[in-house]
Amino acid sequence: MSITRRHLISVATAGAAALTTGLARPALAASEPIRIGWLPALTGPSSSTGVAINRGTEFAVNEINKAGGVNGRQIDLIVRDTQSDPTKAVNAAVELMRQQKVHVVWGPGNSGEALACTPLIARSKVPQLDPCWVDDVIDVEKYPLAFRNAPSNQQAGAAANHYVVDVLRITDVAVVGDTTGYGTSSVETYVPMLKAKGANVVYRGVIESSQPDLKSDMSRMREAGARAIMPWSVNAGFLSRIMNARGQMGWDVPIAGQTTLGSGQTKALLEKPEYWEKVYQINFRSSSVDESGQLPARTREFVNRLHAAGIETSDTLLWWIAVGYDVPHLVAEAVKNAGSEPEQIAGHWNTVKVFPGVYTDYSWSARQHNGFPDAGVVMSQANSFRDGTFRLAPGYSV
Repeated sequence: MSITRRHLISVATAGAAALTTGLARPALAASEPIRIGWLPALTGPSSSTGVAINRGTEFAVNEINKAGGVNGRQIDLIVRDTQSDPTKAVNAAVELMRQQKVHVVWGPGNSGEALACTPLIARSKVPQLDPCWVDDVIDVEKYPLAFRNAPSNQQAGAAANHYVVDVLRITDVAVVGDTTGYGTSSVETYVPMLKAKGANVVYRGVIESSQPDLKSDMSRMREAGARAIMPWSVNAGFLSRIMNARGQMGWDVPIAGQTTLGSGQTKALLEKPEYWEKVYQINFRSSSVDESGQLPARTREFVNRLHAAGIETSDTLLWWIAVGYDVPHLVAEAVKNAGSEPEQIAGHWNTVKVFPGVYTDYSWSARQHNGFPDAGVVMSQANSFRDGTFRLAPGYSV
């Protein structure tokens, strides 16, 4: 949603009136839209995440605005497609902050783009909500206005490593990422974590995600003695090629890793349905079903509203939609209680304790800007996919 010419004229008129009547700036700020600049990858190789998160973000903005906005102020969602390109993400972030004067930056939605943009956003002193897992994008000393509303790499890696080593009882593993900032940093993070658990990382590699044939790489993993493959990428094509190569080779080892292993886009690219067997991906308790197939009550009510609004969940992951939905509400709560200036928004988030989102209950403090609870991160069975949800992997209970 862009700022219209009529809106610009009205703001200019209000500014002139303030000069002649002595009205202070806060009188104007109290009526202007709350501008959220959103940086998803809606196209390009890493777009599966951004498309889904965008559904939830737009849904929440529409709900809030239809209900009267925030203290009478509408939310203006200004979206810029990064096209899965860190350079384009940086350019879009600059435009959102300098030209659009956004109150909050949401995203970027991919870690490679976030690594490029976060220092710039921090220097501009604009509050930022970040869904990316890479540890480096959250640092209260370097980026005091940046807050994470998803798990960190440490949290995600701990869940996956626990499942492979402690539940599956496998210690000889192959760890592989793609060449994005997310893929490379994940490999660098998870290999030492696995070794600390006593695992033997027999293969470690970073592979170009567009590489059409992965059989040679997979053969090297098998020859090295890997008994499990742990891939880290948000690229559905790359992950599906790993599963297709494993099936073509007749190599019956489990695959456990990134959440996109279980996405509808990945499923659609598999050569055979059985190639999705023995695949386990990071997931979350809020989007996992119990033994009777039921979601938690809060999530179930959310899904009912999504379906009533005609929002598709069968081709994506529910948690992506949910994390997008929670962001406008986190922004609205801050503005409602503290105001829309940067220090007011960030100051409020520093006091958040168990904010009840759909995706999770968020908690931050002045010294901790990672807001996701450890217990919310679980592993699920990829081939149990249904409307963006999953059954928990064997070894877990709701």
